[in-house]
Amino acid sequence: MIKEKVLDLANHISGKKRGSKNEIRPEDPEYLILEPVVTEEMAEVALCMKIRKKATAEELASLCGKSVDETSRLLWDLAVAGVCFVNTINGVDTYWYDTWVPGIMEMMVNNKENVNKYPQIAEAFEAYGRVRGPKTTGAFPVGVGLMRVIPIEQAIDGETRKASYEEVSKYLNENDIFTVSDCSCRTARKVMGEGCGHLAEDMCIQMGHAAEYYIRTGRGKQITREEAFEIIKRAEENGLMHQIPNLDGSGKTHAICNCCGCSCLSLRTAGMFKNVDMVRSNYVSSVNKEKCVACGECVVNCPVNALQLGPKLCSTKPLPVKKIETPRDTEWGEDKWNPDYRINRKNVVESGTSPCKTECPAHIAIQGYIKLASQGRYKEALELIKHENPFPAVCGRICPRKCESVCTRGDIDDPIAIDEIKKFIADQDLNKENRYVPKIKHDYNKKIAVVGAGPAGLSCAFFLAVEGYKVTVFEKQKVLGGMLTLGIPSFRLEKDVVNAEIDILKELGVEFKNGIEVGKDINLKELRNQGYEAFYIAVGAQSGRKIGVEGENAKGVMTGVDFLRSVNLGEDLKLNGNVVVIGGGNVAIDVARTAERIGSEKVDIFCLETRDEMPALNEEIEETLSEGININNSWGPKAIVTENGKVTGVEFKKCISVFDENKRFNPIYDENDILFVKADTVLLSVGQSIDLGNLISDSNIEINSNNTIKADPFTYQTGESDVFVGGDAFTGPRFAIDAIAAGKEGAISIHRYVNQGQSLIIGRDRKEYHSLDKQNIELKGYNNFPRQKASHGDGKESKETFKDLRGTFTEDQIKKETERCLSCGATVVDEFLCVGCGACVTKCKFDAISLVRKYDGEGVAYENLKPVIIKQVLKRKGKIAIKKAINIFKTN
Repeated sequence: MIKEKVLDLANHISGKKRGSKNEIRPEDPEYLILEPVVTEEMAEVALCMKIRKKATAEELASLCGKSVDETSRLLWDLAVAGVCFVNTINGVDTYWYDTWVPGIMEMMVNNKENVNKYPQIAEAFEAYGRVRGPKTTGAFPVGVGLMRVIPIEQAIDGETRKASYEEVSKYLNENDIFTVSDCSCRTARKVMGEGCGHLAEDMCIQMGHAAEYYIRTGRGKQITREEAFEIIKRAEENGLMHQIPNLDGSGKTHAICNCCGCSCLSLRTAGMFKNVDMVRSNYVSSVNKEKCVACGECVVNCPVNALQLGPKLCSTKPLPVKKIETPRDTEWGEDKWNPDYRINRKNVVESGTSPCKTECPAHIAIQGYIKLASQGRYKEALELIKHENPFPAVCGRICPRKCESVCTRGDIDDPIAIDEIKKFIADQDLNKENRYVPKIKHDYNKKIAVVGAGPAGLSCAFFLAVEGYKVTVFEKQKVLGGMLTLGIPSFRLEKDVVNAEIDILKELGVEFKNGIEVGKDINLKELRNQGYEAFYIAVGAQSGRKIGVEGENAKGVMTGVDFLRSVNLGEDLKLNGNVVVIGGGNVAIDVARTAERIGSEKVDIFCLETRDEMPALNEEIEETLSEGININNSWGPKAIVTENGKVTGVEFKKCISVFDENKRFNPIYDENDILFVKADTVLLSVGQSIDLGNLISDSNIEINSNNTIKADPFTYQTGESDVFVGGDAFTGPRFAIDAIAAGKEGAISIHRYVNQGQSLIIGRDRKEYHSLDKQNIELKGYNNFPRQKASHGDGKESKETFKDLRGTFTEDQIKKETERCLSCGATVVDEFLCVGCGACVTKCKFDAISLVRKYDGEGVAYENLKPVIIKQVLKRKGKIAIKKAINIFKTN
């Protein structure tokens, strides 16, 4: 049943008349937000009030025909609901209402009890801007919108700093009473189940009369000025920006909001409708391309996606410049909107960006840390790396170097020694005195369980710990590190390197429980009962695979993975005589080199692939050959020959081709070309498999045909909503850097899952990168410096020790090698979309981006707003008409 008086009130606040063409109807958000909590009696009192006009209960009682006591009670109910303010003025409670937004709707959402009991309050608040917003397009000059972006103050230090009304500190210093409350926009999104991962709690600051109202009605808690400044600082550190309600007049406001572009209903005006002038500050971002290194920190922190990564190098054939249309001189309908702005953010412009960042599975800011290293800023370089990869020292030793394989410098001479630069930077972290330990952002006091202490699990634990969660890692082995520790020999990755980087997780508060197999010693249900709210499965591919030929179960035959685990655990394992390793990947290389170090007289590798097709890294192959190990290409096992149950040799058949015309694995053999090789030991290194044990028993988690766990490819959520998966358990065997990247994504999903109302998708960085066209760039002005090479023990010396004899660059080599970087990428700014918040400036470590004052708009009090809007609307109509006329002239 429609509440007629409440509908009258919705029209009254909106300045509309019942029965008119533009009247507020029962299906409109203005009515829907009031309907659950405003009674007809409350509406009768509110109908006697005027917008922004203060009145006491005594004054209103005579107008509404009620007693003063009853009027006082109903006014208080209205204030608690959020329909009007209340302050004590001259010792008397005084009431007034403000605009819908900013005003009534935010205050109604900030009544936690009501908004949770009646979700339509949140829904109506969200709908208001979506329904009414388009009508404001182009109607507000810069600086005059209902809300206004205030630049982060440190971003406008210097000559461009002109007006105090654009400084957050002015508003805090001019007030004496403050409160902090939940963000109303994020609260609404949360109630609707559309949260973006930026949480609502204790984010927005009220001052003066608003703070008094928030204290009295329980909407916020009182804080000091110093605490308000600390909240501002924390918001900026977490990538948020500031806005103020802008209808009190120039230099006046009653609140400072700390906003994100993915949930803020004010910034939606810019993001969805592209009506940027409605909210922008007087500033826009400007990038110095010479200083920019395309690290991407500004891009991921821009609230409105006005910044994207692009190329720095000039194109031989530049793409045509697209003309940007704006609502300033163009009729603006739905065809110009971006309704999916919360899920379709772009990282890269159409012409692409630096290949190294694109190709890296974790999309690390390679160009950025190279530049920092060139300036001797090693700790800052380490910090930049750890934004995406918490284990740079590990990866500096075992990374597949996909970034180097696509490095533009490689088209001239040799690619940049990216991994060696990273290794040098990361080695600073092995010294406790230089160690970089990230600051913990929050304290959520929620327990998360990670199953498996390999690279994916450790990465997930790291990012969750930094976010502020209580993380416990369960590992069935007695040592940590997973395949980093048990599957990679020390001559490639010494265990003190792994342990040093794991120590940082311990400093962050991560708890490790070794020797506990989840699914056997304890199960997921029991862990849930212990208070764990989410799980990350990262058990890895720690089992070897058989090859399905006769004799593979004989004594003396074992998988390479099992062999490496035994050696790494320090078991007394000795090999004698001839060893045959079957496989052509990095594991096979590691197995062969390890076999040589524990007593084998002769080691031979046999693989299906030709030398060029081998999946092992070329550097690893060269090191293997230098140690006297033979690599026999294009041979596949036919049978393992045995005598009395013990291996004596292997029969191989010639492999003519490994892949078919579609590049699928489909080997073809010459069955008549047979080779017999004597062997005392055969080590099978043809891949790894996943052993889940009873981990997912009695659950809704499904597995694929290859025993990997089924999960959403973007969120990593499995058939059990609280269980996420990553690394080899999801993808099958890949490199450590792939697992590390998956660990971070798992942490992001878990953070969203354990906080009520957060979407696993909305506002999330999809990390979709693509490279610039290297055939369409001008390469000139580069130096002729040769690629630097780290020192290395010779083959004879190497094969006699398990120590990693590979050296690290000297500082002089770092300087020379970093100067070889062509710095392919740079940030590109869409100046119209930029709201001038300054978040980008605070995140840039290279002084490459600044705020430039482009406009000179000031706020206008609500009472003076109408003529300003009329003037702007007429001015815009004139521009549209002129543009149309010019276009007609051109076509004729």
